[in-house]
Amino acid sequence: MSWLEIRNLQTVAVGEIPVLPIEEIRQQIIDRIAKGNRLVQFFGDRHAGNIPVYAVLADDESSRLYVASSVLKDEKSFTSMTPEVPAAHLFEREFYEEFGIEPVGHPWLKPLRKGIPGIDLSENQYGFFSMKGEEVHEVGIGPIHAGVIEPGHFRFSCHGEKVYQLEIKLGFQHRGVEELFVRNGSRPIYLEKLAESVAGDTVIGHAGGFIRAYEALAGIVVPRRAKMIRTVALELERIAVHLGDLSALSGDVAYLTGNSVFGALRTKVINTTMAICGNRFGRGLMKLGGVDFDITAGLRDRVLNTIDKLEAEVALASEVFFSSASVLERFETTGVVSKETASAIGMVGPAARASGVPVDVRSDHPFGGFEFLPVHKLTLPGGDVFSRAYIRFIEIQQSMKIIREQLVGLADGQIIQTTGSLRPGRLVISLTEGWRGEIAYVLITDSEAKIRKVKIKDPSFNNWFALSLAVRGEGISDFPLCNKSFDLSYSGFDL
Repeated sequence: MSWLEIRNLQTVAVGEIPVLPIEEIRQQIIDRIAKGNRLVQFFGDRHAGNIPVYAVLADDESSRLYVASSVLKDEKSFTSMTPEVPAAHLFEREFYEEFGIEPVGHPWLKPLRKGIPGIDLSENQYGFFSMKGEEVHEVGIGPIHAGVIEPGHFRFSCHGEKVYQLEIKLGFQHRGVEELFVRNGSRPIYLEKLAESVAGDTVIGHAGGFIRAYEALAGIVVPRRAKMIRTVALELERIAVHLGDLSALSGDVAYLTGNSVFGALRTKVINTTMAICGNRFGRGLMKLGGVDFDITAGLRDRVLNTIDKLEAEVALASEVFFSSASVLERFETTGVVSKETASAIGMVGPAARASGVPVDVRSDHPFGGFEFLPVHKLTLPGGDVFSRAYIRFIEIQQSMKIIREQLVGLADGQIIQTTGSLRPGRLVISLTEGWRGEIAYVLITDSEAKIRKVKIKDPSFNNWFALSLAVRGEGISDFPLCNKSFDLSYSGFDL
């Protein structure tokens, strides 16, 4: 296969990336995915009057990434790969929305972030799927939700209480984040803060993904101590959100003890993050070249003591929670996504692992502190709400172990390295396993060593469609439960 083979965070000259006809790239993607590769990125750029197209595949077993490109000049269309590769359906819709080049044969070619009915009539307006039949009815939820939930529209086609189809329309949070990175490429501090804000519940995950990409392009060697502190922060973020999700799931089945206890335990974790950097969500911790806050010996002992107590408390709360007949009645066999479906549509993160798909960037494409720490991939076979809840419990236990290992063996030395300068005409792919799953950043510099392109993929991009599939055939009253079991991001998808 005429693709460039690289690894996570390895920079390459843009000129080294093979340029192939778009139809050849399409066919090779189909062939390679049939043999077990994954589609990580497929996106376009505007450069020198043309539209370069970049495709990134992952071979998780060998920890390798494959990159190829094509240059579209006067082409108005190409053959869609979505019928053969369902995981490509959102990538192709996004590409069509941005560049107007049609993937011919795409089965669901609707606007992705634009076309919200009644907002901008100059855009291609989104048309909802509809069913007809006696006693068939539609239920609309959103885009405005209660509380602090971000906007998104859910439209159900139902017969009685049974859901036949859920269509999800997002885009209400579309802020042009990728362009903001390019426009402010000469302001590193701004870029750090912007990365923290891509998805507000994934501060460490997104900031780390972008910062590591920038550091690779600038040739910055991050001190090992800083890498380990970053790892501790990432795993604290994972524990905190997983506990919050268990609290929310408890509330959805009226298990109020779990709702309160898991919520209180989450507070202990985010307060631990605050003890490290002064912010409960980790803002201000991640810096280009390292971290802005050290973990002293006294603070290390304090964190370890908190983790020891938390482990026992989480185990007790989870034992009671997952043995409750009323909880199991609602969780088990609800919202099932099979392993075959999860793999075909490109699911990532704990939701994929709960369906038996063994994908975890920490193990498959190690970064930061995980370069020195093997992580075992944990999976469950059920693919239901129970599995998506229980995988959080076992990942919390795993994260506690990782934090202990990092803190007990915390390397001596500096926590930050002098910032270097970006190199011209380079490309880097940065993969991170956030709490929600694989976060992918692609950065490209131009001939003047300025950031030309930033392409971001939050794991929600992979997993929103899975929610639509999970609720098919379920009662509409189970939608909140299925939704919480995925806990996807609106802003991370909308960008």
